Amino acid sequence: MDPGHPISVQVRRSARRRRTVAAYRDGDTVVVLIPARFSAVEEREWVKKMLARLDARDRRSRRPRGDAELEARALRLADAYFDDEIRPVSVRWVSNQRGRWGSCTPAEGTIRLSSRLRGMPDWVIDYVLVHELVHLRIPGHGPDFWELVDRYPRAQRARGYLEGVAASASLDVSDADEDADDSAVGA
Repeated sequence: MDPGHPISVQVRRSARRRRTVAAYRDGDTVVVLIPARFSAVEEREWVKKMLARLDARDRRSRRPRGDAELEARALRLADAYFDDEIRPVSVRWVSNQRGRWGSCTPAEGTIRLSSRLRGMPDWVIDYVLVHELVHLRIPGHGPDFWELVDRYPRAQRARGYLEGVAASASLDVSDADEDADDSAVGA
């Protein structure tokens, strides 16, 4: 949000909404959805919280995320979770992956992430990087593979997030490797 630019907020109360609060932008207006039972004080508190959340999300999505930053991030994750056991040769964003979040070619040590991930939370991008880093060592999705992936503390949560995104977009979610020497995270 630009502090010099006033923002229009529309609060919509719903008798069906019990506990959850949501917000989204509709042009120049922020629409905040709240339960009908909320008091005026609760409404003000939630509007303030939701404006802050939208602002934080907007700042994250405007952040530049180039190949150099992505590669540096992958190296930090490799150091943190694999103690120099796994090192990529290159890591880059690609725009031609429609059916998967990431892929790697173990023989070349290269990792590619779908540009569809750019607007997603950092912990989700980190999960996909960890997943592909592990594929540099283990091509399949057996128990030894998942044991290494699960070193990343948010692995389960990120998998669920990506499955939800894929389901809402009606994408095929598959953890099956598509090629023997090319491994990929589905969707």
